Amino acid sequence: MNDRVSVDIQDGVADVRLIRTDKMNALDNAMFEALIQTGERLKGEKGVRAVVLSGDGRAFCAGLDTSNFSAMASGERKGGAGTGGGLVTAKRTAGGSNHAQHAVMVWREIPVPVIAAVHGVAYGGGYQLQLSADMRFVARDAKLSVFEIRWGLVPDMAGMALLRGLVRDDVARDLTYSGRIFSGEEALAMGLATRVCDDPRAEALEYAREVASKNPDAIRAAKRLLNLMQEGSQQEILEEESREQTLLIGSANQVEAVNANMGKRAPNFTDADVEKPAPLPFAAR
Repeated sequence: MNDRVSVDIQDGVADVRLIRTDKMNALDNAMFEALIQTGERLKGEKGVRAVVLSGDGRAFCAGLDTSNFSAMASGERKGGAGTGGGLVTAKRTAGGSNHAQHAVMVWREIPVPVIAAVHGVAYGGGYQLQLSADMRFVARDAKLSVFEIRWGLVPDMAGMALLRGLVRDDVARDLTYSGRIFSGEEALAMGLATRVCDDPRAEALEYAREVASKNPDAIRAAKRLLNLMQEGSQQEILEEESREQTLLIGSANQVEAVNANMGKRAPNFTDADVEKPAPLPFAAR
């Protein structure tokens, strides 16, 4: 797609790779833009039934490019503390994200399952990026960290919004206050990894292909319900369960799922209808 992110779509699975390998896929302005463009494209890409997000080379993503910290130290880059701040007043999406946050949250907004395959390091912004996935397949020896405190900062790429519900409050505080590095094995024990793998990308692609073989209408409905489960009231969730199920029962793909299951054959589903995403609200676009 560009010199930051590649996309290969086969059999309903979008294999998305960060490809800034010489910088361990660090986040510069071009990487932020590429992540947003790619995520927005996949939100409306017909035929995509699952997504695998990984990093090429030695790492998933090393976090913010160090040139940004040099600019902060020199005074060239300021956040605007005490004046309303550019980060606060920046244009935001309907969901509330500024540009940097949207580079992460756009993956949560993709209407099909997203599996992050994490190896090497996932520090700071890279750590927050992998939190946006539905599931995280992590190498046993991967190194992860809420790294911002080491630079005198706090997570500001949706990390706080995504971390809630994954770990206990005191664990979230420990990781954020200390900035300590933890392994894939420890991430699994804390609830931050779905599984640990010898080859996260290979296992994620295999899992994605399995998801892509299911009724795409039901998968999308399930993701909507699971997203609502994080924030909706009990009544809202119960009502949406009924609404989604009403739409599915007797639909062409649901009938095909029943017939294939009873006939002990592979189903032949029709791709779900997708809406073209609205243009991004950011001036950078």
